[in-house]
Amino acid sequence: MKEVLFTGSGVALITPFHEDFSINYDELERLVEYQIENGTDSILACGTTSEASTMTEKEHLEVIRFIVEKVKGRVPVMAGTGSNDTRTALSLSLAAKEAGADCLLLVTPYYNKTSQKGLIEHYNYIANHTKMPCILYNVPSRTTLNILPETYLTLSKNPYIIATKEANGNIASVAKTASLCGDDLHIYSGDDAQTIPIVSLGGKGVISVFANALPRPIHDIATLAVAGNYKKALALCNEYLDLMEGFFFDVNPVPVKYAMNRMGFACGPCRLPLTTMTDENNAKLDAVLKKHNLL
Repeated sequence: MKEVLFTGSGVALITPFHEDFSINYDELERLVEYQIENGTDSILACGTTSEASTMTEKEHLEVIRFIVEKVKGRVPVMAGTGSNDTRTALSLSLAAKEAGADCLLLVTPYYNKTSQKGLIEHYNYIANHTKMPCILYNVPSRTTLNILPETYLTLSKNPYIIATKEANGNIASVAKTASLCGDDLHIYSGDDAQTIPIVSLGGKGVISVFANALPRPIHDIATLAVAGNYKKALALCNEYLDLMEGFFFDVNPVPVKYAMNRMGFACGPCRLPLTTMTDENNAKLDAVLKKHNLL
């Protein structure tokens, strides 16, 4: 059985910016503490939700180092180091390892993409050269590249590839991956609303956008589901489904940053090309936030 990095809810942490778009490290430290105080089981630095794609390499590594330093080993830190260039991904991954990250999160190559054979070679190359736990990240809606269950089976034979963050939206495919790989590849949901079905197939939890604003409820949903208490987990999940949907009224992380700013966090703007929501979507999200007594 492969190492289980965490069970429950890991947060794909946002990056707060000042109005001049520089990184607000004081608020980033506050967000780290907010997550740990409210039960988050792991923190992802520099994932999609962090706007890592708009960071320079220097900023990217500084944010990883900062989060590792502030977490102080209280929960595992995942570092997003994926790239569509294998050499760049390896360079970032080795730097993240040196910074003290516990695990790598590696998105599939995007734009130039690759074949399933290329995925196997890409991931094995990074895993074998870093010799540290790796979580694959499958999000075809962003990359237009999907990891097939049979490809997962091959990759699960690598001792350093321990898990996947699965956001392909295809529960049948997740079921097949779980059946083929068993305990050689742990599965985390990459979609808050699919946490319970993925856990029911043997998944270990979720790597969450929702947790940025409300870490305790999603921690409880995931923890209850992992413990097999699906009825209670479902009741709690249904309570927050409208807000999970609201955080995708626009491109992630635009809505969740808007919500957190409204909730009193100094998360600032998103960097271009991400921009503000329409007035209509602002009003829709405000209504959901008010319903949950968050404004």
